[in-house]
Parts: sequence; structure tokens; C-alpha cells
Amino acid sequence: MAAAGGAALTAPLVLLYYGFSIGITFYNKWLMKSFPFPLLVTLLHLLLIFGLSAIARTLARCRSGRPRAALSWGDCLRRAAPAALSTSLDIGLSNWSFLYVTVSLYTMTKSSAILFILLFSLLFKLEELRVALLLVVLLIAGGLFMFTYKSTQFNAQGFVLVLCASFLGGIRWTLTQILMQKADLGLQNPIDIMFHLQPLMFLGLLPLFAVFEGLPLSVSEKLFRFHEAGMLFSLVGKLFLGGILAFGLGFSEFLLVSRTSSLTLSIAGIFKEICILFLATRLLGDRLSLLNWLGFAVCLSGISLHVILKAMNSKGENALKPHKEASSNPDLELLLRRTDRGEEEEEDVETPQHH
Repeated sequence: MAAAGGAALTAPLVLLYYGFSIGITFYNKWLMKSFPFPLLVTLLHLLLIFGLSAIARTLARCRSGRPRAALSWGDCLRRAAPAALSTSLDIGLSNWSFLYVTVSLYTMTKSSAILFILLFSLLFKLEELRVALLLVVLLIAGGLFMFTYKSTQFNAQGFVLVLCASFLGGIRWTLTQILMQKADLGLQNPIDIMFHLQPLMFLGLLPLFAVFEGLPLSVSEKLFRFHEAGMLFSLVGKLFLGGILAFGLGFSEFLLVSRTSSLTLSIAGIFKEICILFLATRLLGDRLSLLNWLGFAVCLSGISLHVILKAMNSKGENALKPHKEASSNPDLELLLRRTDRGEEEEEDVETPQHH
């Protein structure tokens, strides 16, 4: 019955994830048309996510009665700063690119992040070099080339921004994985990760904002020189909506992985990209040639192969250790709590993280 209940929950959780993920992609493109200050938008969203994660931690602490993980500023700077900086630049450059590229080109180029994730996983010894991984790299890179080759809506500046964001995304997820695997930090829970990284991410992105958007924003009627209070309130509402979507995306990913598996999230991500490209051509008028669609199919085949390889590897590891599925408990508090039931369980917390 528990398995049936878990299966019944998968579809709603996938739809929730789709709603936030697809929603924030089209939201960013829509917002950049009326408020072309992507770095400011990112900074404001970081502040909102920090506030929401602080509220979530407080509610979880009140419910469980257990203290949450709390790192000093020194520990944060020394151990979490690289992950925070790469994350903030990944998000900032991604939002910046929406000033220049279509949603379809953004989605396709962002898929190349797996290339950089694999590269840094090899460098940090999280993955072993195999022929199958080389095939994944060739398929994704080849598909990306076919998608961008003679594209009618190609923008070089935007493409470089997304590619840089994908590169930073590879560093981001590799460092975040290493950070979450350090049991002594107590940051296995993404809510705690979000809470501790947001201030560092804000400080890391602030200089870039000051250089590229500080002066244009100070003389813009979009914020400081507005003529109508209604226009300002409308803008604040739009920015608040984006922060809710950003926080919801991170939390829905966590819910999906907690109730199902990372494999489910990966598969859902593949179909999500298909949905985004379909919606972009129908709603935004993105134009894709047959070669572009073929390149997209080749890239997806590489991503799918990567997902299959991860599934096979995970299955092999699970066969060597007792199966432990603590997250199958439907109590929402378990999805928010810190996994710190005492020193005797620290080894159990650390072991499942090494996939």
C-alpha cells in the first residue's frame, strides 16, 4: 500500500515541479521585456528566498523541537563561498541572457550544463572516466551544435552568457554535492543549504550588479524615478512573484527527489525541456528548423543515456547496501527537518550521499 501511495503521489509532484520550473523560465523572459535589469532581479529574489527559507527553518524547528544547522560567518566564507559564488553567477548570467536569446535557445544551451557537470565530476573524482560518458558528451555537444547551426534567431552575446552560466552550473552542482556530503556541516537538507548560501550569493553578485546596472538603474524611471505609485507596486508584485517561483522550484525539486528519486527528477527534466520548446514555439513564436529539432533530439538522447547510466550505477550500489527509504514517510516535517537524530546516525546520513 505504501508503494501504491508513493506512485500515486509521483504525478502531482511532477506537475508541481513542471509548474514552477516552466513558470520561472517564461516569467524571466516576460519580466526582462518590461524590466531589463536581470542582476537586480536576481539579487531581490535571493533576498526573498533567504527570508522564505528562514521561515521554513523556524517552522520545522518549532514542529520538531530540534535545533537547525547553523554555521558561523567564518565557516560559511571558508567552506561554502565557492559554491555560493558559482551559484549566484549561474543564476545571474542565466537571467541576463533572457535580454538577448529566445526561450528555446536558452533551454537547449542550458542543457549543456551536464557536459560541465561531468567534467568537474571527473576532476573532483566524483565520477570515473568511461567510454559511455564520452558518448554522452559527444551526443550533447553534437546536438547543441546542430541546434545553433544557422539558427534564424541566434544571438552570439546571449549564447555566450548562457554557455558561461552552464559552465558555472557545472561547478555549482559539483561543489554543492560536495558541500551536502560533509556530514560535519549538517547541511544535508536543501532548506539549510538555501538559507546559508543566499547571503553569500547576494554579496558575490553585488559587485557585478554595481558595475553593469548601478548607473542605468539610478536614472531609470522603472524604479527610482517613477511617476505613479501604482507602477511601483505593480513592479514589486512582479518581483515578488518571481521570488516565490524561484523558492518553489527549489522546494518542488526537493519534494520530488524525497518522495521518489533523483532518477525521477532527471526523467522529468527531459520531458520538461520538450514541453518548454513546444510552448516557446506556440506561445512566443520561436522559429525552429528541422535541423534544430534534430539537434534537440540528439542532445536529449545524450541526456537520456546519462540518466540511464546513473540509474544502472545507482541500482548496482543499492544492491551492495541495505535499502533505506526514510523519505517515503508522508509527513511533511520529514521533508524539512535536519537529519540529525544523534551522533549514532551520522554515519547513516553520510553513506547514502555517495552515489
